[in-house]
Amino acid sequence: VQLVESGGGEVQTGGSLRLSCVVSGFPDDDYVVAWFRQAPGSEREGVSYIGRRFGTIWYVASVRGRFTISRDNAKKTLYLQMNDLKPEDTAVYYCAADRWALGSEIASDYDYWGQGTQVTVSA
Repeated sequence: VQLVESGGGEVQTGGSLRLSCVVSGFPDDDYVVAWFRQAPGSEREGVSYIGRRFGTIWYVASVRGRFTISRDNAKKTLYLQMNDLKPEDTAVYYCAADRWALGSEIASDYDYWGQGTQVTVSA
C-alpha cells in the first residue's frame, strides 16, 4: 500500500489550498482514509476522516466550516480542501489509511501513511 500526497505550499492568511493523496495497493475501496497534521514540537493531530463502510465524516473542531474532505474512489484519491487558512494551520499534513478501523482520529489506529506535505500560512 502506498499513499502519495501533493498540494502543499505557502499561502497568506485567508488563502486556500487543496491537498491530494493517491492511495494504491488496496484490493477494494473498503478502508478508512484520514488527514493528520503535525506542527513543530507538537503531536500528530487528526484533522478529518471519511469512515469505512458508512462514510462517516469527522472534522476536528478547529477546522470545521473551513476544511472539506472528499474522496474519489474511481481515481483512488483523497482530497482536503482548505479555505480561510490561518497561521495556526501551519504544519506538515499527512494522509493515512487503514483496512480495519471504521473511523478514527487517533494516529496509532492507522497502518499506512504518506510522506507528508508542508503547509505554511503566513500572517
